[in-house]
Amino acid sequence: MLLQIHEPGQTPDPHSDVQNSLAIGIDLGTTHSVAALSFNQRVRTLPLFNGKVLMPSTVTYNHDQIPVVGLNSGQDTPIKSIKRLMGKSLKDIAHLNLPFELDRNHTSAVPRIKTGNQTRTPIEISADILKALTAHASDYLDSPVTHAVITVPAYFDEAARSATRDAAHLAGLTVLRLLSEPTAAALAYGLDKNKEGIFAVYDLGGGTFDFSILRLEDGLFQVLATGGDTDLGGDDLDRAISTSWVTKDTSPQELRTLLDAARAARETLSIETITSFHGTPLSREKLEETLHPFILRTLSVCARVLQDAKLSPQDIDGIVLVGGVTRTPALRRSVESFFGKAPLTDIDPDQVVAYGAALQAEALTKGSDTLLLDITPLSLGLETMGDIAEKLIYRNTPIPVSKKQEFTTFQDGQSAMVIHVVQGEFESASQCRSLAKFELHGIPPLPAGFARIEVTFALDADGLLSVSAVEKTTGIRQTIEVKPTSGLSDAEMRALLEQSMKEAGLDLEDRLRRAQIIEVERALIQKSKYR
Repeated sequence: MLLQIHEPGQTPDPHSDVQNSLAIGIDLGTTHSVAALSFNQRVRTLPLFNGKVLMPSTVTYNHDQIPVVGLNSGQDTPIKSIKRLMGKSLKDIAHLNLPFELDRNHTSAVPRIKTGNQTRTPIEISADILKALTAHASDYLDSPVTHAVITVPAYFDEAARSATRDAAHLAGLTVLRLLSEPTAAALAYGLDKNKEGIFAVYDLGGGTFDFSILRLEDGLFQVLATGGDTDLGGDDLDRAISTSWVTKDTSPQELRTLLDAARAARETLSIETITSFHGTPLSREKLEETLHPFILRTLSVCARVLQDAKLSPQDIDGIVLVGGVTRTPALRRSVESFFGKAPLTDIDPDQVVAYGAALQAEALTKGSDTLLLDITPLSLGLETMGDIAEKLIYRNTPIPVSKKQEFTTFQDGQSAMVIHVVQGEFESASQCRSLAKFELHGIPPLPAGFARIEVTFALDADGLLSVSAVEKTTGIRQTIEVKPTSGLSDAEMRALLEQSMKEAGLDLEDRLRRAQIIEVERALIQKSKYR
């Protein structure tokens, strides 16, 4: 079943109330975040941080627990790369040596990061980044920004997507859509360069790797297949460079210093042939030896996605590079060798995702003559008897989509059934990602195999899932909007929103103060013109 996300040239009903609102595109990145605005399909990226379009996705909490985004306010260990923890549980990150301290005594499955005398979840920290970004954007545009298309890695699972939406909600943003980063890049490239054909998007960012194949034709942007690795990004390259200096006794502060130095050396060697790291010389040749296994991992993903799409490298008309890591010369050579053609680099790889998100934000509020068809990156299904994962929606299925399937009881007289929703490609449910569990009661006490329970999976354009189950003879129904166990509960979200509302007065005072400063600066500039 294939549903249109919106009709070409027509604003969809769900967003018809924001046609006159200011909607931006946001690339909420692991290392940097970028915002852009599109008007008549002409996009401009917004200067968010000291006149620069790249705002570091870094948060430090000062002594009063006020978040300082993009700058180190004096504390030793600013929180970086929080995107890698979105939707993860403590169990998921147990193997990671993190450059900040976790609260290991907290009972919640959600990781909580120590920030002075308080702890915060990745969702709250991401919300602080989004608040700062929208505040800068509002000041620059001289108009409040309340709506956005936010990009996420194509291979983000249900938990990570749900966590991103929660962070935006906490930041006071209405999310028009969660858009996959490679899809956003292809949209930007296709519209800006007026290209058609089959394009691949190779996206290696700070925390994740995504590879997607799209068909661009007559205003249609159709994702054919996608794949990726959520544990492979620039952070991992930096850890590999610094691994010889890291021990079990390395403190979070020392680790942060090492990783920062490794990243600086890696970026320098994209231009120079030799630099120094931790007081020792580091050549580009030595760096390329270190990075070679990681580059091979990305090409392995590319081969798998090509196989899913039933294509060969020769069928690809162009390869769009996304993410600052793709500036690495060895990576570009490897990509060119794999596909047999030079990758396309004429749009800034750090900005192309926000560029595409802005175009989609305009399409969803003003209308567009383009049609965007995305897919789900991971299969969704239920656990059945014997630890079997019964898939209802398979990976690479176009979204939005709805699928139904009937199940029955296993035992005579069974009056209830546990619905366990899982995500992943394993045949064993215990190896897949557990998303949610709920119970359907009131099943008639019939012999085993006679009851008819219809389960419906509905996946929306953001890749967010709702599940319903109905017993066909009685009409008893249960519905759940899947909230993965590693996300915040509804009660926690309510408490955080109430807290932010209490602080709204202070936020307004701060906004008014910043607005007054801007007005004074404008007046001084105008005055200087007439001297």
